[in-house]
Amino acid sequence: MSALDDGIQTHNRQPTTLGTLASNVAVRRFVWQALAALALFGGVFWLAGNLHHNLAARNISSGFGFLTREAGLPIAEHLISYTPADSYFRALLVGTLNTLWVASWAIILGTILGTAIGIARTSKNWLLAKLASIYVDLFRDVPLLLQLFLWYTILQKLPPVRQALNPVVGVFLSNRGLSFPILDWQTAHSWTLLAFVLGLVATTLYAKRASRRQLEDGRARSLWPVATLLLVVIPLVAAFALGASVDIDMPQPKGFNIRGGVTVSPEFFALLVGLVVYNAAFIAEIVRSGLESVGRGQHEAARALGLHPKNILTWIVFPQALRVIVPPLTSQYLNVTKGSSLAVAIGYQDIVSVATTSMNQTGQSIELVGIIMAVYLTISLSISLLMNIYNARVALVER
Repeated sequence: MSALDDGIQTHNRQPTTLGTLASNVAVRRFVWQALAALALFGGVFWLAGNLHHNLAARNISSGFGFLTREAGLPIAEHLISYTPADSYFRALLVGTLNTLWVASWAIILGTILGTAIGIARTSKNWLLAKLASIYVDLFRDVPLLLQLFLWYTILQKLPPVRQALNPVVGVFLSNRGLSFPILDWQTAHSWTLLAFVLGLVATTLYAKRASRRQLEDGRARSLWPVATLLLVVIPLVAAFALGASVDIDMPQPKGFNIRGGVTVSPEFFALLVGLVVYNAAFIAEIVRSGLESVGRGQHEAARALGLHPKNILTWIVFPQALRVIVPPLTSQYLNVTKGSSLAVAIGYQDIVSVATTSMNQTGQSIELVGIIMAVYLTISLSISLLMNIYNARVALVER
């Protein structure tokens, strides 16, 4: 009995011993993490103190007080009102908006072009697939900076305004950039645009509801009458009721410049073309890999049901491919934004260009580099957040 009692007591002591061991492991992990955190903060504190001492020894002022001073910095392109008499803060804001502007258009146009080329890469048409492959291999393997120099040089070699190329009525291409007509915007146009956006949202919701009902009862519902009403009829009624006029501001070459319309500078145009053409090659490969990740059985089953190849791609293949496409596409969008910092090489005044000029004027290099880093970090985190939300919506739910 004594041996049996000893075994029972030993068995009863095991949970306590295991619990103590686990507690000790947790304590050790916490201690090591706390020590690592203290070492990190200590290193940062030492670097900050050393930096402050060196700046003081050289009589170099620090801080962000310079942001309120007059910049005296001319910026050719700005989305908000700006003059050289404005502060450095407003100049940096203008540079940030310029970065967002070119990056946004590059992402939109690059996605459209890259998706088209990626689909062409999977085409059964040999010539189309080969041309798409050549495009990818050519532009993906040439550094972006060299491509920017190429496009900018081509634009600089265009004829002057008096001999400007006129490929389409109202569109002029010269060494001053690309000029095209624009609508003379009025308040009535804003309300019309709002009606169209609301109609687009309502049409999308109706299309999803119609698809859900079709899965339930098998009856197809026509979408075009509702879409025509919400996207065409209601916006047109709103435009006529509010008295919106269609006045087009046409560009006209006059002297050494072009008056009227909208003129896109050679710097912006070269940067946009370079970013779109370069990143579209990478996006095309992302799209191609996503499409090829869908099993051949899906294609065969869709063809057996008699679906048109376009409908197979739209309804069957692409929705499944998105779960593979979206994650690497997020990284590529971040590369587009960061690649826009090369604008300084061709004279487009983005946040890097404005901050670099401000460094030369104020000597506040550390603060301005920190501002540049904060701007790109904020943009990158915002893009990642939006794409992660979208990725969660398109991800396939396991059952």
